[in-house]
Amino acid sequence: MKLLEKFSRMFAVAGLTLGLSLVAVATAQADTVVAGVKLDDTVQVGGQTLKLNGAGVRYKVVFKVYVAALYLPELKSTTPEVLALPGAKRVTLVMMRELSNDDLGQRFLDGLRNNLDTSERTRLVGAMVTFGKMFSTVPKLKKGDVLTFDWVPGTGVVCQLNGEKIGDHITDPNFYNGVLKIWLGNQPADETLKHKMLNSKE
Repeated sequence: MKLLEKFSRMFAVAGLTLGLSLVAVATAQADTVVAGVKLDDTVQVGGQTLKLNGAGVRYKVVFKVYVAALYLPELKSTTPEVLALPGAKRVTLVMMRELSNDDLGQRFLDGLRNNLDTSERTRLVGAMVTFGKMFSTVPKLKKGDVLTFDWVPGTGVVCQLNGEKIGDHITDPNFYNGVLKIWLGNQPADETLKHKMLNSKE
């Protein structure tokens, strides 16, 4: 009888250990992987927890340029919903090839011009100049580099390269919506990537 009780306790302990191991494995596998790039499912921006809304690869012809991920306080599937959502937001880019700062900066400015109307461009011209200058401080972007574009309520648009702030922050929330339109606007950088970031099936 005592032997049976001993085995029962052993199996109970083994079961608990196995259960904890499975929880640990599940936790370790909670992050999302896109094209071999591991993305956090949640991030902290301005003291707020943001969820991974969607992510995908930006292609130029057949070449992978970067992985882009959108983080929001709530999951949204349309551009108007994302633009109207209050609170902190983040776009994360993980470079998959080397690019000069001029090349990437020009692509971003082209994206802004393509998705802002004339009146918006006129109102935001100062912010666009500041945004363009940010990339002059980075001579080259290498594979694996991480760029983040945050909207931090009370602070503004904050850009970081590998966790280090670059350039000056921009306080106009309309400009951050313009930045989002580079990927989510009517003429996005990559149509497939847009739907991936919005996690939509359109």
